[in-house]
Amino acid sequence: MGLRIAIDTGGTFTDIVAIDDASGEIAAVKTPSTPHDPSVGLLTGVEKVLSVMGRRTEEVSMLLHGSTVATNAVLEHKFDGLGLIVTQGFRHMIEIARQSVPDGYGNSFFWVKPPRLVPLHLVREVPGRMKFDGTELEPIDEKATLKAVKELVDDGVKCIGVCLLHAYANGAHERQLGDLISKHFPDVFVSLSSVVLPEYREYERAMTTLVDVLVKPYCRTYLQNAADKIREKSGPIPFLIMQSNGGVVKHSTAGERPVTMLLSGPAAGLLGSIQMAQLAGFKDILTIDVGGTSTDVAIIENYKPMYTSASQVEGYPVKTPMLDIVTVGSGGGSIAWTDPYGSLKVGPQSAGADPGPICYRKGGKNPTVTDAAIVLGRLPASLIGGEIQLDLAAARAAYEELGRQFNIPAEEVAAGTLEIAAVNQVFGIRQVTTTRGREPGNYAMVAFGGAGGLFATEVADFLGIRTIVSPPNPGNLCAFGLHVSDVRRDYIRTIVRQQSKANSDEIIAVWEELARTGVDDIRAEGIPEDKIAVNLVADVRYFGEGHEVQVDIPANLQGSDAVAYMWKQFHSVHDQTFGFNYEGEQDVELVNLRVQAVGTQHRPSLKPQTAAKPKAEPFGARRVYWRATGWVNCPLYDRTQLAAGQRIEGPAIVEEYGSTVVVPFSWSVSPDAYGNLILEKSA
Repeated sequence: MGLRIAIDTGGTFTDIVAIDDASGEIAAVKTPSTPHDPSVGLLTGVEKVLSVMGRRTEEVSMLLHGSTVATNAVLEHKFDGLGLIVTQGFRHMIEIARQSVPDGYGNSFFWVKPPRLVPLHLVREVPGRMKFDGTELEPIDEKATLKAVKELVDDGVKCIGVCLLHAYANGAHERQLGDLISKHFPDVFVSLSSVVLPEYREYERAMTTLVDVLVKPYCRTYLQNAADKIREKSGPIPFLIMQSNGGVVKHSTAGERPVTMLLSGPAAGLLGSIQMAQLAGFKDILTIDVGGTSTDVAIIENYKPMYTSASQVEGYPVKTPMLDIVTVGSGGGSIAWTDPYGSLKVGPQSAGADPGPICYRKGGKNPTVTDAAIVLGRLPASLIGGEIQLDLAAARAAYEELGRQFNIPAEEVAAGTLEIAAVNQVFGIRQVTTTRGREPGNYAMVAFGGAGGLFATEVADFLGIRTIVSPPNPGNLCAFGLHVSDVRRDYIRTIVRQQSKANSDEIIAVWEELARTGVDDIRAEGIPEDKIAVNLVADVRYFGEGHEVQVDIPANLQGSDAVAYMWKQFHSVHDQTFGFNYEGEQDVELVNLRVQAVGTQHRPSLKPQTAAKPKAEPFGARRVYWRATGWVNCPLYDRTQLAAGQRIEGPAIVEEYGSTVVVPFSWSVSPDAYGNLILEKSA
C-alpha cells in the first residue's frame, strides 16, 4: 500500500503509471527511452510522474517494472559477441536445428532461414559427457575447455552460452564450466542451460540459453544501475520486475535469468487489457499492443490468458513458461526500405528512440511508420503533450524520395507503408487464431500501445473484426498492467516415465519438492504464505510421440488423486488439441512435471464516471489522407473531453496525451463509463 509506480520501458518510449492506494489518484506520463542505458529513462520517468503528482521520492512504497529491452535485442538481431560451448560431437546442433520448415515443406520456397544466433565458427566443443540418467560417462577436460573459451574471447566473444548433453539430468559439468569461465574470464557473461532451462531437447535448450546470455548484459546491468539509484533516493523499497509468465519477482532474481523477461512488457499489457476488457464487458478478446519496435498479440478467453512453455520470437524458439504472446517486428519505429528485388518492406529493423523516426529531429535518416503516419495526417504536430515536436516537412521529403523509386506520390507510398505494417501484424494475429482453429471475427480487439490506435481499424478490417476497445491511456496500459500483477515463479523437472511402469510416489515426491521450493521463494519475495497458491502441471504425450501437451491439475487435487487425474485428463486435452485420442490403445508417457507458485498482491480499484458531461465538440480539423477518397478534412476530438455514451461517426481523429485513435469511414467510436473507447464497424 502507498504510492506505487509502474514503469514500462519500450524501444521508443518509457511509460509510467503511478497509483496512490490511499486516495485512488492515478497519473500517467511518458518519456523517451534511453537505449544506451534504460535505467536513465526509467529514473527520469519516476521523477517526471512525481513532479506531475506533486510528490516526493520518499513517499514511493514500491516500483514495478516491465520492459521490451530483451525482446528488442532479439528482434533487431543484436547478436555480436555471442558464443556457444557444446558437448564434443554436437557442434552443428543449432545449424541442423529441427530439420523442418515452419508451416510445412510447402513453405520452402518462401521461407528464409533466420540469421544464426551463433555462427558456426563461434561454436566450440569440449570433452566430457553425462548419460541420460545424469550419471557421468566422461569427465570434463578443463585444459581443453579453457583453450576453447580463450579462442572465443580472442574472436571477440563477450557472452557465452553453455549447453551440454543431458545437463537437465545433472548440471554438474555445466557448473564446472561456468566456474572456470568466471574464474579465468571474469568479464565474460555466462548462461548455463541447466539453470536457464533444466528440460530435455538439446536444440531448444541451447537456443533458450543463448537468448538468455544475449540479453544478460542489457538487462542485468541496467537493472542493477536502476536499483542502486532507487536505493539512494527512496531507500530499500521493493523493486519488482515483470516476467514473461505474467508475474513479478525481485530485480536481482530477474537479472540472473533475464530470458524470463523476454516478454516482460507485453505480459504486463496483457494483464492490463484483461482488467479493462472485463470492465467493458468483453470476456473473449484479441489483444494487439503496438509499440515503437514491435507488436505483440494474444487471445484471451473467458478473461483467462493462455500460457505456453514454448514460443518463438522472430523465428527463434524460446522454451520458458510465458503468457502465450506472439511478437512481430512491426511498430511505429519500423523502417520502410526497398529489398534487392525492388519491393517495399517494413521492419523488422527499427529506428528506436535514438535516433528515432526522421520527424523526431534527432538525426534519423530512414523513413519509418511514424513518419508515414504524420505524412498522412494521422498524427498531430507533436507528441506526449507537446514535448516532442514532429517535423512534417522532413518526413514528407523522405517519403517523396522513397516514392520516386516506385513512381508514386509520397502519400501513396506512406499509405502502403502503413498497410504493409498492418499486414505484418495480421500475420502475427493469425498465429494465435486461425492456425489454432479460432476465428478472429469472434473476438473483440483490445488495441493499445502508443501506436495501437493508428493500426487498430486497418488490422480489424483485414480480419473481419467488428469491435475494438481502446483502453484509457492506451500508450501506458503495459505500465498499468504491472499494478494488477502477482508474484509468480515457475519450476520444472524432466522425469520421463511411462504410465504402465510409473511409480506414483516418485511423481508425488517431485511435485511436493518443487511446490516447497515455490512457496519458499515466494515468501522470500515478501508475500505471506496465506496469499500463496501452488498449481500443479504436467507435460504428457502418447508413447512414441515427439511432442507433449500440458495438463493442468485442479487446485483441490493432491497426491495420488492428482496423479490419477493427470493420466486420465491427458486423453481429453490431446483430443481438444489434435482432434483425436488413443485412450485404451496406446501407453501414455510423462515428460515434465511443473509447479506454478503464485503470490497474490494488492490490486487498485477503478471507479466509473458517474457525473454527466456535455458532449464534446471537435477542437479543430486536419487534412487526412485515405486511399479510398484522397485528402479529407477530419474533425479532431480531445479524448479527455468525451462524454460517456457520446457517439462519433468516422472519419475522425481522437487525440490524447500519449496516443492517437484513428476512426476511418464506416467506423464509429463511443466512450464507456470507465474511459474505454468502443469502436464499432457500421458497414
